[in-house]
Amino acid sequence: MKDDAHANDDARYLNLAARCALRASGRAEPNPLVGCVIVKAGRVVGVGHHRQFGSAHAEVEAIANARSRGEDVAGATAYVTLEPCNSWGRNPPCSDALVAARIREVVFAVTDPNPMKAGGAMRLREAGIIARQSSASAVATGVSLPFVKRVTTGLPWVIAKWAQTIDGRVATRTGESKWISGTWARQRVHQLRGRVDAILTGIGTVLADDPMLNARVPRPPRRVAKRVIADTGLEISLETQLVRTAREFPTLVACERSMASGTYTAKKRAALDQAGVEIIPVADQGIGGGLNLRELLTALARDHHVSTVMVESGPGLLGSLFEYDLVDEAVVYIAPMLLADEQARSAAVGRVAEKLSNARQFQLCRVKALDGDVEITYRRIRASEA
Repeated sequence: MKDDAHANDDARYLNLAARCALRASGRAEPNPLVGCVIVKAGRVVGVGHHRQFGSAHAEVEAIANARSRGEDVAGATAYVTLEPCNSWGRNPPCSDALVAARIREVVFAVTDPNPMKAGGAMRLREAGIIARQSSASAVATGVSLPFVKRVTTGLPWVIAKWAQTIDGRVATRTGESKWISGTWARQRVHQLRGRVDAILTGIGTVLADDPMLNARVPRPPRRVAKRVIADTGLEISLETQLVRTAREFPTLVACERSMASGTYTAKKRAALDQAGVEIIPVADQGIGGGLNLRELLTALARDHHVSTVMVESGPGLLGSLFEYDLVDEAVVYIAPMLLADEQARSAAVGRVAEKLSNARQFQLCRVKALDGDVEITYRRIRASEA
């Protein structure tokens, strides 16, 4: 019974801590999203979250919040989405702040993967504080996954987004796709654009739709995403909206290495540079294989400080990302219409999957109704997580 009560409390308060953490989505990155809830005698006495990059950490915010309400946190339990940090950066160690506040117990959802910051749990235990990891809240665990992935793999968190009909088609056989989803769903997409570091598309989408790929929201977006075009042969026109607005919104074109350095494309590269477009040289996957997408994503994380990438592309690029298992999350908008045309276009193509065991497995995370459409969020389940 005691263990059940522990698990119930862990789930309840870590869920709340996760909701606090998500308030800073689009502001805190590349730092992790972290939330903290302080509980004493069954009451929440303090809440906090890491508000933006460089600001006070969640634990310090929660302690300050409790004290501003006249609450004494000595003997309380702190529930945190990520193990408290244990070294100086822009802020002092949170482990020291918890020790100084005489917190009795700390429950955290995810162990800090950053070797420069890890060790907070050990520091707390050395000071006589109970420190334990709890997996009771999938939400709290999920909040830290993009940060964990970047630290452990050097890759950003990749979110694939598309709108489809009930029968899974993203465009008619002639390519018509505007608009499958409704106004509310499109507004949600613009909000998401304003919270990610980069938006990735392919040259096929650029040539077909001439998109802007910026966040058109009533208030200034939390982040101005870099617009990234996968363009193996450097085909992009200087007249596209992406190029013409490159001084206003950061624009990167990833092309095959020889295209990024050869004399054949020198004039084109100079014109793109003049327009404010940055070129990223990337190896290709071989004949007809397109760009090495893993190398591209690594370069975005390493050289351009990209933590989160949203993919808005045609089925070819999306299929390649799924083939190389680079997609971490899928946000799918299902519209109340059906085409039943076998030549209408699917969301992703290019993989060979003869058996169901060849499928990429995803976990359902959230379902939300949007004025007739449905927004469904899935998270990738890899073999190590199954």
